Amino acid sequence: ITAGVWVAEWEGVRNLSFHRILILGADRGACRIVPRHLRHMYNEAMKAGGELKVAVCIGLDPWNLLAGGTSVEYGVDESRIASALTQSCLGKPIDSVRIKSGLTVPAEAEYVLEGRLINEVHDEGPFVDAVRTYDRVRKEPVLVVDRIYHRDRPIFHIIVGGLDEHFMFMGMPREPVIYQAVSRAVPHVKAVRLTEGGCAWLHGVVSIRKQHQGDGKNAIMAAFGAHTSMKQVVIVDEDIDVFDDRDVEWAIATRFQADRGLVVLHDVRGSSIDPSARDGFTSKMGIDATKPFAADPAMFDKAIL
Repeated sequence: ITAGVWVAEWEGVRNLSFHRILILGADRGACRIVPRHLRHMYNEAMKAGGELKVAVCIGLDPWNLLAGGTSVEYGVDESRIASALTQSCLGKPIDSVRIKSGLTVPAEAEYVLEGRLINEVHDEGPFVDAVRTYDRVRKEPVLVVDRIYHRDRPIFHIIVGGLDEHFMFMGMPREPVIYQAVSRAVPHVKAVRLTEGGCAWLHGVVSIRKQHQGDGKNAIMAAFGAHTSMKQVVIVDEDIDVFDDRDVEWAIATRFQADRGLVVLHDVRGSSIDPSARDGFTSKMGIDATKPFAADPAMFDKAIL
C-alpha cells in the first residue's frame, strides 16, 4: 500500500502523513514510519504502554494528498491545509466523518483502514524509493487493521515508487517551505524547484533578486536548513527559469566560478533514501550561479537572438 495518507492523534495533536505498508497478512502490515511526527506519536504511545489509533485513507482528493505530503511544525494539523486548499479551489470545506475509533477522516476517501500501531516490529522492504533504488530492509512498527470502510465500487490508488507522482507528493509540498526560509534570508525570492533529476528531493534550484554580494550564499544556507534532505542547491538570478534545466545550466556555465561561488558542507545530516550517504550523513554542495554584484550586468545578460 503506497498511497495511504495516515490520520493519527496523540494528546490533542493531529497529524496527516504518507507511510507505505508491506502487507503481512489479512489484517497486519509492516509500516515504514520515518522519524518525524507520526514516529514521535508512536514512540510516546509505546512509552505509555498502549497502542496508537490510526486510520489509513486511500483514494483521496488532491488537496488531502498534498496536505499529507506537507511538513509543518509538530502540532499543526495538516487537515487545515487540505481544508484551505479545498475552500480556495472549490469554494467548499472538506467533508469529514468520524469512524468508530473516534478519529475523523475525509468522507470521500475510497478506502479507510481503521487500526492500531502496536508494540511490535517486523522487517519492512525492500522497496523502490523516490531515488529509484531499493531501500534497505528495516525493523518497522506493525499495523493491526480492525475495520475497513470503502465506497461502492471503490478505486484503489497506488503510487509507483520513483516515478513522477511520487516526486510530486514528496517534492512539491517542500518547495513552499524552502521558499519561506530563503525569503527570511534574502528579501526577494522568485521561485523554488526540487528537480526531477534529483528525484524531487535531493537537488533544488532557487531564483532570487540579488541585492547584496552575499545573498547567493545566504540563500544556499537557508535552503539547506529548510530541507535537510537536499544535498545540492543552485541559486540563480530572477531572469533564469528554474523550471528549464538548460537555462539553469547556462547560468552555471556563465555566472559561476568554483573558487568563489561554491559552498561545500561536510558530514551533515542528509536523507535516509540517499544510497551514497553514510549512516544518514552526507556532504552538500551549494552553487551560487548569480551575477557577481560588483560586475557590469551587461556582461552577463542574455543576448536577444
